[in-house]
This record gives sequence, structure tokens and C-alpha cells, in this order.
Amino acid sequence: MTPLALGLVLAAACCHAAWNLLLKRSGDEDGSGVVFVWLFLTASFVLWAPAAAIDAAIERPHLGAAQLLFMGGSGVLHLAYFLLLQRGYREGDLSVVYPLARGTGPALALLGAIVILGERPSGVAIAGGIVVALGIVSLSGGPRSAAAVGYALATGLFIAVYTLWDKHGVDALAVPPIVYDWSGDLVRSTLLAPAVLRRREQVRAVWVRRRREVIAVAVLSPGAYVLVLFALTFTPASYVAPAREVSIALGAALGVFVLGEGHARRRLTAAGVIIAGVIALAIG
Repeated sequence: MTPLALGLVLAAACCHAAWNLLLKRSGDEDGSGVVFVWLFLTASFVLWAPAAAIDAAIERPHLGAAQLLFMGGSGVLHLAYFLLLQRGYREGDLSVVYPLARGTGPALALLGAIVILGERPSGVAIAGGIVVALGIVSLSGGPRSAAAVGYALATGLFIAVYTLWDKHGVDALAVPPIVYDWSGDLVRSTLLAPAVLRRREQVRAVWVRRRREVIAVAVLSPGAYVLVLFALTFTPASYVAPAREVSIALGAALGVFVLGEGHARRRLTAAGVIIAGVIALAIG
């Protein structure tokens, strides 16, 4: 992995951990989680529209049937990911759901990149991916909620699927990353709109209470993934997917020091194991 690719992925990890903290803290005690998801997806579509327009004007991408299929499919896959993740946070702690979701994804994506995309990562890179996955598993330790674990593992499955799907979309089909992710926001917001707009009073209430979090997630979530998509345009998915998981170290620190979820020594030690795996990926 080149220094540029590693830098993009590490910046994405910071953004990713931050917006997950905000999503967890947004709460869902009154069933408003879906509303919060729709609000930040819609805000993201609006806020990123100028960047997408500029990107399209500069790149002038060819958007044929295959490109449109992958853009639409990405929107559906990411919508499932967001909803499963939000339900996972409703059922369990950030320090349980986040590690399990992020740990399942790269392990499956690494395998899929080898089997489906025909990528051949080096032995060091494979070892690094395994170390990352082991560190994440040890970090999660002792989940108390079977429902939370189930949602986290399902989220991880969708992470693996959309990583491989989106790799093909931005690499083989040459769709510019900002345009690609922005179109997904359009799909996601449109699909959720019929269910959410029947709850207009709740939409207004969530916006009044959580508008700052909505806007922050609307900026950070696409920003994190656009950085990953740029890295995917010139770096194998089998390197990018596991390297993203350095966000687990950040998530562990946020869980320990911001949310007060405890077990600091075990979780921070496991985070160090993950960083060692990322270094192996970079060397590989």
C-alpha cells in the first residue's frame, strides 16, 4: 500500500469513528433512529451536491447502464448497512457493535477480493489482515446482547459486500468517487422517504433536537467513504478494507474516554494489535 493510499484510509478512519460516536449518542429510545438516518442522508445529498457537480464537470464520466446499476445497487447496500448499524447501536454498546461490525467486514472483504476479484495480496498483507481481525475480535470481548451481536455481524456482512461492489464501480467502471457516493445518498434518501414522511412531527422534533449531529454525520460519513473510494481507485480492495479498521483503535478510545464504557487496558491493548496489523498491510 502506498503512503498516499494509507494516508487517505487513516483520514477516513478518523471521520468514520467520529460519525459512529455521533450516531450512537443520537439515541433511539423513542424509535426515532430511522428518522435520524433519513435526515442525515438527505442533508448529505444536499451538502455534497456542489462537490458532486464539480467532480462530474471535471471528470466527465461515462454513465451507461452498468455504471447506473452499480450506483443504484450501492445505494441499496449502504442503506441496509446504515439501518442495521443503527439498530445495533440501539441494542448494544459502541464498544461491542462497532468492533464486531468493522471486524467482520474486512475479513470477508479480504476473502472476497481474493476469490471474486482475483486479487493476490502478499503474504505480509494477508497476515496483517488476519492480525487486524484478531485484534478486533479481542477488543469486542464479552458481548451482553445477542441482538446487538446479530445486528453487528449482519452489518459486517454488508460492509464486505459493498466494499467489493464499490471497488468495481469506482475502479473498473471509472465512476468518480464523489459522484458515486452522492448518487447513493439520492437512492438511500428516496427509498426511506415514504416511510419517514408519514412521521412528520417526529421528523421536526428530531431535527430540532439533533440538527448539529445530523449535519456533522452528513459531512463526516460521506467524507470518510469518499476518501476510501479514492484509495480504491488505485489500491487493491484486499489492502484497503483491512487498513480501514484502524478506526477501531479510535472507536475504542472514544468508548473508553468519552462514553465511559470501561475496560480501558484490554481495549487499548487490542487497539495496538490492530495498528500492528495495519503496519503489516502498509509494508505488504
